[in-house]
Amino acid sequence: MVGFQPSEVPPTTVVKLLGAGTAACFADLLTYPLDTAKVRLQIQGENPATQSVQYRGVLGTILTMVRTEGPRSPYSGLVAGLQRQMSFASIRIGLYDSVKQFYTPKGADHSNIAVRILAGCTTGAMAVTCAQPTDVVKVRFQATICLGTGGDRKYRGTMEAYRTIAKEEGVKGLWKGTLPNITRNAIVNCAEMVTYDIIKEKLLDSHLFTDSFPCHFVSAFGAGFCATVVASPVDVVKTRYMNAPPGRYRSPLHCMLKMVAQEGPTAFYKGFTPSFLRLGAWNVMMFVTYEQLKRALMKVQILRESPF
Repeated sequence: MVGFQPSEVPPTTVVKLLGAGTAACFADLLTYPLDTAKVRLQIQGENPATQSVQYRGVLGTILTMVRTEGPRSPYSGLVAGLQRQMSFASIRIGLYDSVKQFYTPKGADHSNIAVRILAGCTTGAMAVTCAQPTDVVKVRFQATICLGTGGDRKYRGTMEAYRTIAKEEGVKGLWKGTLPNITRNAIVNCAEMVTYDIIKEKLLDSHLFTDSFPCHFVSAFGAGFCATVVASPVDVVKTRYMNAPPGRYRSPLHCMLKMVAQEGPTAFYKGFTPSFLRLGAWNVMMFVTYEQLKRALMKVQILRESPF
């Protein structure tokens, strides 16, 4: 079997936190252009008067960005994206098992679905509270259209973006869209973590797979699909609200109602294809890498503690 064998010693919380953050960064590096394409498709139609470029489909969006803004444009905001994953994924994924065990009644053999959902909501909300500024900066970079390789950008770098937003919109500007983001990530975290947890458990209990790559792949793919279906409406509202200039929307609810009035209910699923491609690919890469990193880090820890 390819990869590390499961450790007899359960991974520690530190190993889970480090493994989750690192695995998420690796997955982000490989799927980031899909996320940028998703953001561009989600905000398309928000302000038709200033929309100078039209995007069609995932590949068409990426190719249009490369042609009009340069080859680095699909990776705009990557630094903030990696900062986000190290803080965000570490908490929502790395702490999931610990929080699930905390909520599980003493003496219970397995955590029921309600406990898993509660654990997913808890770690998702905790992660957003800590990592929201990085998400705001990432979305601003991804949504900025910069025509030509020498075009003007509002922010020259990630740290300047943090300072500029705090200066122009106040510190609360860095936490703009926290409520829809908590809602979105509670849903995504439940869909991802709970679905992955349940599918993996059922596959192992039925002996269809061993605790190896095929099991992790199938579980992660199912988690990505479920997450995309349930989270897309909230994701579109979150993206538009965080990217909007001050005064455009009074609240996330106002943003949602205005979007439906202007573009119809189908606007909730704008960017669905890149969302699914991105979340499906991201989940597979992240969970497979995460499982291997946990085993590798535990093996290193055991070797370091061994007297020989």
